[in-house]
Amino acid sequence: MKIRLFTFLALGLLTIADLRAADKPASLIEPGAEVKKLAGDMKFTEGPAWFPATKTLVFSDIPNSKLMQYRDGEGLTEFRTSESSNGNILDLDGRLITCQHAGRNLVRTETDGSITVLADQFDGKKLNSPNDVAVRSDGTLWFTDPSWGLSGPGELPGCYVYKFDLKTKTVEAVIKDLSMPNGINFSPDESRLYVADTGGNKKSPDAATHGLKGTITCYEVSKEGMLGKKLFAIEHGSDGMAVDVKGNLYTTNGTLKIHDADGKLVEEVKLPEGPANCTFGGDDMKTLFITAKTSLYSIRTKNPGAKPVGAKW
Repeated sequence: MKIRLFTFLALGLLTIADLRAADKPASLIEPGAEVKKLAGDMKFTEGPAWFPATKTLVFSDIPNSKLMQYRDGEGLTEFRTSESSNGNILDLDGRLITCQHAGRNLVRTETDGSITVLADQFDGKKLNSPNDVAVRSDGTLWFTDPSWGLSGPGELPGCYVYKFDLKTKTVEAVIKDLSMPNGINFSPDESRLYVADTGGNKKSPDAATHGLKGTITCYEVSKEGMLGKKLFAIEHGSDGMAVDVKGNLYTTNGTLKIHDADGKLVEEVKLPEGPANCTFGGDDMKTLFITAKTSLYSIRTKNPGAKPVGAKW
């Protein structure tokens, strides 16, 4: 192989530039696509969730205690008030699941618009300020609970990652050794769980968007939904995260950083404002919506986003 490569170089058939181009991963952004600003003039945006049935994006404006919605042709409107909502997702049946800072709880918006509190305690103590959430095919909700949203000391001894079982109504702490667990997402086949730890200064509620080092740890998950060993860690934190159908991980840490399923950085996309979270949507699930400080942005990608296993939407 070395002799053949040397021959190609000697003959001028293969240049160093060619080798570098071959080593560079292909972009995961749609050719010619650019970052597009969809809406602005908010205080701090987070937690985008896409509703395919109505072609609507719902997301949080945390300081304003509002859930906002964006729809092509209609623009930005208020969805409903919240208790300083942060992360949002759809459950397997397409209902909105929301983490609330001020409410210190995990809630579900029912089809009639009513709100059901799913979890607000662990071991008889009030949760800190639930931040982000992911759903597994068995319906369990896995959520992070840092203390970013607390105005004073919390009741719990730490900031944990929890699993909420809808059948038994129990809350189980599955990870206890992180400083400030934040973004959370399963791989498309649910064999892995990615959890970001943004750590840092509790006094800075948007610290995760300002380049805190942190980590993103990848854990093995069994078919039965049991958390296994740590597989690897990415050496930067992330506020929110999304995955595409190929298992690539889209993270928000100062810029949009895209990693492959094993944590290797594939590419980086700069935005006018530091991103806080992202999710896939659009008719083909190839539009990546990005909440970033005061605004909502989007960019087109090559791969569609991955829906939760078992999703009925």
